[in-house]
Amino acid sequence: MEPIIIVLIILVVLVFIALIKTIQVIPQASAAIVERFGRYTRTLNAGLNIVVPFIDSIRNRIDLREQVVPFPPQPVITQDNLVVNIDTVIYYQVTDARAATYEVASYIQAIEQLTVTTLRNIIGGMDLERTLTSREEINAALRGVLDEATGKWGIRVNRVELKAIEPPTSIQDSMEKQMRADRDKRAAILQAEGVRQSEILTAEGQKQSAILRAEGEAKAAALRAEGEAQAIRVVFESIHAGDPDQKLLSYQYLQMLPKIAEGDANKLWIVPSEIGDALKGLGGAIGNFNPGGGGGSIPKPSNPNRQAPPID
Repeated sequence: MEPIIIVLIILVVLVFIALIKTIQVIPQASAAIVERFGRYTRTLNAGLNIVVPFIDSIRNRIDLREQVVPFPPQPVITQDNLVVNIDTVIYYQVTDARAATYEVASYIQAIEQLTVTTLRNIIGGMDLERTLTSREEINAALRGVLDEATGKWGIRVNRVELKAIEPPTSIQDSMEKQMRADRDKRAAILQAEGVRQSEILTAEGQKQSAILRAEGEAKAAALRAEGEAQAIRVVFESIHAGDPDQKLLSYQYLQMLPKIAEGDANKLWIVPSEIGDALKGLGGAIGNFNPGGGGGSIPKPSNPNRQAPPID
C-alpha cells in the first residue's frame, strides 16, 4: 500500500504544479510573451490567461506604462570646437511587446546609444551660444529621430528633455563676466533714463507752475484794476452828484498839502498852479465866514508855478 500512496502523492503534486503553470495572471498595463517549444505563440494581455503547462512558457513580461530613463552626461563637441556635457531624459512607452522582445536585444541600451549619436550630430552643427539657447529645437529634432528609429522596435518616444548643458569652466567664467557687464550696462541706462525723466517732469512742473502763477497774477491785476476803476467811477459819480463848489475843493487842496510834505526825503516839493485858485477860494470863504466883518483875503501869488522853499 505504501508505494501506491507515494505514487498518488506524486501525482497530486504534479497536478498542482500543472494547474499553477496553466493559470497565468497578468497585471494591468502589462503583457507577457508566450513561446511554445522556443517559438513565439501569442501575447498574454492583462487578466486571467490559460497556457499549456510544460509546453508553453513565458518568455518575457513587459511593462506597458510610460517609462522615464535618465542618461548620464555625454561629452559633445559643438561647431566652434568646445566640449559640453549634456544630460538627457527620455520618456518612452512600449506599444508592441512582441517587437520590443524580438526586434532588438535591449531596447534601453539601444535608445541610449541612439540618443548619444543623434545628440552629437545635432550639436555638431551648432555653436555654443545657439546650443545654450535652442533647447526646444534640440529636443524636437532628437525626438523626431528617436521616434522614427524606435518605431520598428515597438517603442514610442513621447518626450525628450535636456536636463543640463554644461560648457567648460573657462567659458562659464567668461559668460558670467559678460552677463555681469550687461546687467551693469542696463542698470546704468535705466538710472540715466530715470534721472532724465525726473528732470523732464520737474521742468514741466515748473513750467506749468509759472504759467499758472502768471495767469493768477494777471487775473489779480485785472481784478484790482477793475476794482480801482469801479471805485474811481463811484467817487466820480458821487462828486458830480454832490455838485461841490470851489470852497470845498480849496479846502481839500489844503488838507493834501501836509501829506505831500511828509517824509524825510521830501525836501523839495512843487506847488501846482491850481493851488492859487484854491487859496483864493479859501480866503474868500474865510472872509465871508469872519463874524467881525473884517474880511481879509489871501493875495494870489504872482507866479503860481514857483517852487516853495524846502521844509526842514
